[in-house]
Amino acid sequence: MPSTTSSSTTTSTSAATTTASSPGALQAEANSAATGDIPDNQVFLVFRDRGAGWSMKYPEGWAQSGSAAKVTFRDKNNIVRVDVGQGGAATVASVRRDVATTRRLRLEAPPRLLTLPEGRAIRVVYSTQSTPNAVTGKRVTLVVDRYYLERHGKQAVVDLGTPRGVDNVDAYRLMIQSFRWT
Repeated sequence: MPSTTSSSTTTSTSAATTTASSPGALQAEANSAATGDIPDNQVFLVFRDRGAGWSMKYPEGWAQSGSAAKVTFRDKNNIVRVDVGQGGAATVASVRRDVATTRRLRLEAPPRLLTLPEGRAIRVVYSTQSTPNAVTGKRVTLVVDRYYLERHGKQAVVDLGTPRGVDNVDAYRLMIQSFRWT
């Protein structure tokens, strides 16, 4: 079993192929009544998994589920998922194909190459809708920034999702910029 650790860090915010089985689109929960911005004074912890070979900051108090290769953090329909597997460096064309074949998502911004502190990445923005709430019929639209990162034959797909209209740009920027291969 991989060893996972969370360590406290106080932070305030003021080639070619994709993975063989790309993660599906994130899904919000229509049952969750609360949505909310991540506060500017939010404390972040570091999730570190030496077995899977990565680390990243996440907001203190968020629920964590999954294993080292696929970990999800959630709070009030804010969802962050990291999916690590074998794979080469993604290209804009391979990401475009990957997104085109992923069910239940709508492309919001096309794939583009960028540089993060950990190196080259490709970012694409998509949206999804939850299933209707059984009582109210309400749906939650989730806007997701997806990043593809690669190093030494490992690929990470990082999804940072927030309900439409919620501003988590600064917190999510801090999180993706904190991603490290270990």
